Amino acid sequence: MRNLFFAVLLTVAGTATAQQLPSSPRQLYPGLFEAVQLGRVYPDNKTFVDAVAKQPPADIVRAYAQQKDQPGFDLKTFVAEHFIPPAPVGGQYRSQVETGLRHHLDTLWTVLQRHPDTVPTGASSLLPLPRPYIVPGGRFREVYYWDSYFTMLGLAESRRTTVIRDMVDNFAYLLDTYGFIPNGNRTYYLTRSQPPFFALMVNLLSQQEGNQQTLLRYQPQLLREYSYWMSGAETLQPGTAQDRAVRLASGEVLNRYYDSSDQPREESYAEDVAAAKLSKQPPAQFYRNIRAAAASGWDFSTRWFGPDGQLGSIQTTDLVPVDLNCLLYYLENSIATTYQLQGNSAQATAYQTKAQNRKKAILAYCWDAKANWFVDYNFRLRQRSTQLTLAGTFPLEFGIATPPQGKLIAAGLQRDFLKPGGLATTRRGGGQQWDAPNAWAPLQYIAISGLERYQQPVLARNIATRWIGLNREVFQQTGKLMEKYNVVDTKLKAGGGEYPLQDGFGWTNGVLLNLINKYQPDKPF
Repeated sequence: MRNLFFAVLLTVAGTATAQQLPSSPRQLYPGLFEAVQLGRVYPDNKTFVDAVAKQPPADIVRAYAQQKDQPGFDLKTFVAEHFIPPAPVGGQYRSQVETGLRHHLDTLWTVLQRHPDTVPTGASSLLPLPRPYIVPGGRFREVYYWDSYFTMLGLAESRRTTVIRDMVDNFAYLLDTYGFIPNGNRTYYLTRSQPPFFALMVNLLSQQEGNQQTLLRYQPQLLREYSYWMSGAETLQPGTAQDRAVRLASGEVLNRYYDSSDQPREESYAEDVAAAKLSKQPPAQFYRNIRAAAASGWDFSTRWFGPDGQLGSIQTTDLVPVDLNCLLYYLENSIATTYQLQGNSAQATAYQTKAQNRKKAILAYCWDAKANWFVDYNFRLRQRSTQLTLAGTFPLEFGIATPPQGKLIAAGLQRDFLKPGGLATTRRGGGQQWDAPNAWAPLQYIAISGLERYQQPVLARNIATRWIGLNREVFQQTGKLMEKYNVVDTKLKAGGGEYPLQDGFGWTNGVLLNLINKYQPDKPF
């Protein structure tokens, strides 16, 4: 098992060696890990994988083997004797509603900030980072890849450029160390990434520093990120995929979400094992699809499911996601810009060509002229998805949509997605947390920003005003900002998902502060 894990990581992490790659909790505690997770020693499976060991893992495994079959052995007592469970982020913090929302947001940057990590090797699943960073909050005690860009939007509004630079440097460190940016800085995330927002982070930092040379400073890491996503693309035959690259039937290359492991997720082990029993897919295929959805950040949504709309039919690895490919289009253009700054016109042109080819492919395969919406493309079935989601607004944010398409998307948002509290994630509810009636800050921001780009300021302001109002109302009632919101019935909490609603919350704070300053700068909060 351990050797297999290393082999998987070596495939993913082109710059790392086996000696540098730490084992995950399942590798460190064979037998004990499964007993703890399936036995629900902790209600949340993420608790155990984030716990800190009091003794060397080998000693704990040895003690477990000696004691587990003895009369009166109690697993919960054993775990309590050998591990320190993690505390939720900001668990002791209590906001003062009377001081206002802006004060709360500014205070939270301190509450959610982590200093450079000094974790003893093997004692924790945490992958130490060399610089300070902001975590989302609640059960999310580590940095998360795509969350961090939206958190940085708020840090920029708060003039905390140093923190932004520290976080970008941390992600550059992860790229240099592992060859990609993991889902989060945990050993159990070392088989997948998340939506590739690194190029947007670098450009945001460049804007804050007022220096285009910032792009050049991170050119090696931008290229490393691109190499990770495009690995295997050159040798692909039409209609096939390898890792994250897909060559479509007509020869175009696009990308998909993918995880290098086909085992249950360690942080949701019990949930995955139980769900696999209800799926008609072979377990390895099901786990791969589950993990790929986790790599998308949309875990979970009917967006990834088959026609029955159930988790058991999840088909993430068959889909070419429109939002992912828009992000890679931006990455290609950002790399082209770095070469332009260097005066390397040949390489600049090469990456501009890659970007233009990707744009053509997105327009050809992801635009549904009947639905007037951008959708994902199922490359195995050679047909577009019927699921209309807010991922369809990414071509506006990145300037890929034509002006007429921009108007059609705006009309669709107004008609099908706009609710009292903002934009619902999907048109129909499916019981998953990335479905209606739930709404998420990053998708509000992408849609609003995209609408502004396509000269739809009235609708953009309407969405922003509703979202700000909902955030403010919940804060006044609870003293908290949430991970997600119910925008249909704003009196109810958002639901779905594998864990309780979390508060904190990094990307909500960042997007909210950005929107307040843009749309309601003079309004007291």
